[in-house]
Amino acid sequence: MRVLITGAAGFLGSHLTDRFLAEGHDVVGMDNLITGARENVAHLDGNRRFQFVLHDVSRFIQVDGPLDGVLHFASPASPIDYLELPIQTLKVGSLGTHNALGLAKAKGARFFLASTSEVYGDPQVHPQPESYWGHVNPVGPRGVYDEAKRFAEAMTMAYHRYHGIDTRIIRIFNTYGPRMRARDGRVVSNFVVQALKGEPLTIYGEGQQTRSFCYVSDEVDGIYRLFMSDHTEPTNIGNPNEFTVRQLAEKVLALTGSSSKIEQRPLPTDDPKVRRPDITKARTLLGWEPKVELEEGLRHTIAYFRSQLGK
Repeated sequence: MRVLITGAAGFLGSHLTDRFLAEGHDVVGMDNLITGARENVAHLDGNRRFQFVLHDVSRFIQVDGPLDGVLHFASPASPIDYLELPIQTLKVGSLGTHNALGLAKAKGARFFLASTSEVYGDPQVHPQPESYWGHVNPVGPRGVYDEAKRFAEAMTMAYHRYHGIDTRIIRIFNTYGPRMRARDGRVVSNFVVQALKGEPLTIYGEGQQTRSFCYVSDEVDGIYRLFMSDHTEPTNIGNPNEFTVRQLAEKVLALTGSSSKIEQRPLPTDDPKVRRPDITKARTLLGWEPKVELEEGLRHTIAYFRSQLGK
């Protein structure tokens, strides 16, 4: 196949690009590098099956030649990013999704939307199944990301029902691993960098809010399986093992050998208290579940950040 991956120079998009290439497909990678980094795909320079295009998908998308798939992964995806870039976040979720869907329609390609567990907001149902409609504050500071993704899902299903586009929707839960950006506002990268630098690990409130952490290789495997499946409804892909933020901080301190202290700060607005996917659908329909335990994944991630900080 020949596929377009938007956000290809981002953390998750770059790993997904590697997977498609490893499976023998051709990839057009598109990114405006607002939050992505050219070095994430620099190892693909000279690969004749990969083409990089610098472009903002909020503007009309033109790709020459046939496409079999359009995978829309472009978007700021960490709290720091979408709080600093609220308008761009809304535009890539709305205009960007519309443009990517229009391209898929024109090419007769399968469309794949990278949505998020944030569509569930601060959930009142736990764990979160795909049937749960969510509990989101549309006018809060996080609403720019949550509602952008909820709109993108609605747009995707509208194109599926009205235009007959072959679509897939994934709801991604907390994912971590190499190529994350230091201090990007995500809890794993924040803790690892703080620990390696000997700085206090900042937790919000008592650190009792929970998250479920999926290592990037597992997440990408779930994405690829969903893309290759015939399942059009939203599907959770995440690790169902739940940890408190404080537990994560303690694991990072133990694995890095850091003497950093844990420092508490006030809870941010609309911070979800719990987050855990119900992956019954992924297990049943895709034969997928995560394999990498948190400690193993953290070791790989810590090694990556050690090398980055060494540079």
